[in-house]
Amino acid sequence: MISIGVITRGKYGLRLIDNIRKHSEFKVSSLEIPETLPDFIEDPAEFVNGLDKSFFSNDLIITYIMHPDITPEIVRLAGQEGAKAVIIAGGLGRAGGKDELSDLSKKYGIHIEIHENCCDIGSTMNNAVKEFISFFGRPDIKVTTKDGFISNIEVIRGAPCGSTWHMAKNLVGSKIHDASAKGGLLVQQYPCRAIRGTTSGIHKAAKLHKEAVEKALNEG
Repeated sequence: MISIGVITRGKYGLRLIDNIRKHSEFKVSSLEIPETLPDFIEDPAEFVNGLDKSFFSNDLIITYIMHPDITPEIVRLAGQEGAKAVIIAGGLGRAGGKDELSDLSKKYGIHIEIHENCCDIGSTMNNAVKEFISFFGRPDIKVTTKDGFISNIEVIRGAPCGSTWHMAKNLVGSKIHDASAKGGLLVQQYPCRAIRGTTSGIHKAAKLHKEAVEKALNEG
């Protein structure tokens, strides 16, 4: 069973910690970064020097720092301390330079994944991430129906934020032909912190859950 270290910033990352504890047996620890940070940090190494280095020996580090100056230094520290993989939330624009991250991956032999939506984490060759996504990532559910209605939903793999479990609970009792559209709507109504007002973000999260419901109904 892997150990997971979650770096939180303000409200970001807190739900993941709760869901890891509620829906898995992974060992999870956390490290808090100040919510308010300068837009530009001239020497990010100075910022991370005071952090507890033992935290970065977790098998998998998931960071919600969402600051392009600091994130590469976090990856560097994770590589130095023996972490096997890092998942960076918030998308490439908040992750730092792509070339720099690639160089760090090669130098330390650490696997790096960048996701705008953590409910879109899918297949991977990395064993630490593979174990994580056996519980969390792109939604996968099993649906039981009776007399044209949803009678039960089992979450096989759910979004790290918890929206899949929210959807599953509130879809029970729905008509089958309404279920996929309602599933997407429930995810958009959930207080998900994905970006709103774009074609990605919360809309992509809704689409992934709608497709999960459709797939489960077709397989059932």
